[in-house]
Amino acid sequence: MLKKLDDIIRRYEELNRLLADGDVLADMEQWTKYSKERAEIEEVAEKYREYCAVEKEMNDDFAAAESEEDKEMRDMLNEEGHACKEKLAGIQEELKILLLPKDKNDERNCILEIRGGAGGDEAALFAYELYRMYQSYCEKRRFKFEPVELNETELGGMKEAVVNISGKGAYKALKYESGVHRVQRVPETESQGRVHTSTVTVAVLPEAEDVEVEINEKDIRVDVYRSSGAGGQKVNKTETAIRITHFPTGIVVSCQDERSQLKNKERAFKVLRSRLYDYYNQQNQSEYAQNRKSMVGTGDRSERIRTYNFPQSRVTDHRIGFSTFNIEGFMMGDIQEMLDALALADREAQLAGSEE
Repeated sequence: MLKKLDDIIRRYEELNRLLADGDVLADMEQWTKYSKERAEIEEVAEKYREYCAVEKEMNDDFAAAESEEDKEMRDMLNEEGHACKEKLAGIQEELKILLLPKDKNDERNCILEIRGGAGGDEAALFAYELYRMYQSYCEKRRFKFEPVELNETELGGMKEAVVNISGKGAYKALKYESGVHRVQRVPETESQGRVHTSTVTVAVLPEAEDVEVEINEKDIRVDVYRSSGAGGQKVNKTETAIRITHFPTGIVVSCQDERSQLKNKERAFKVLRSRLYDYYNQQNQSEYAQNRKSMVGTGDRSERIRTYNFPQSRVTDHRIGFSTFNIEGFMMGDIQEMLDALALADREAQLAGSEE
């Protein structure tokens, strides 16, 4: 680890020199490239500088204590040396975390997809409640929550929802939510008070940049149709809804939330790029796909990850065995404690893997 840190500090110092060079200052593209690289390693470099300074202080204290004749002064120097040693151990743990591979998608916006699974109307109702839960969470985090497609049911449920979530770190915040969410409760339509089990599938995809996914016009079909509405004056009289079909993958994206055909098309292409980006990443990262089941990560979406048990007011994440007994608050968007526990478990798993 120390050799890797020595290499990082050398590169950091070299980048500082380059960014002060007149030729680099005159070339904005090169300057931007070096600035970005420096920003990526700056936190590690500064933390390692702190480590080196504390290590030197520790060695100086112990060396001075050995040659000190006065017992009181010697004890004080040894005490300071041991304090530095403890601090050094803490900094070393921080450096291990900083050196873990970073998810290149963490700072991106994301696409949230919610679909009712097993359980018919009850699954659709719970899908809507999850939609509201994520909406409330995004409001608390000041993330922008923009529906792209909402397929609602007559009973107030939701068969499917696709949402664009914008804000720095949106994907990082929600990436552990992908998987099957199971609900156990007595449905309103149940006359005998029996607990039913239903499921909802959630997928969180990092938003792809335009340059990352090339969409060939020959590979797609764009259909324009009239948005479905609640009837009466709310029915859209013009064809503004968009459906895009990508033939090579079979991916279909629809958007009818906006009244403008152009805006719907723009949003639909954004979702299509993200789905294709995720699709091709899964195809290319077979090793990652094999390993991710042993991690919290962004695991297999067919895996049951969480149970919402309403009779016991309990929400349990099965990947880490974490439970909270405030289901009412959880469904109102107070999910940060769960997300933090998942992020911590993932980090600890990565640290354990790096030490093997």
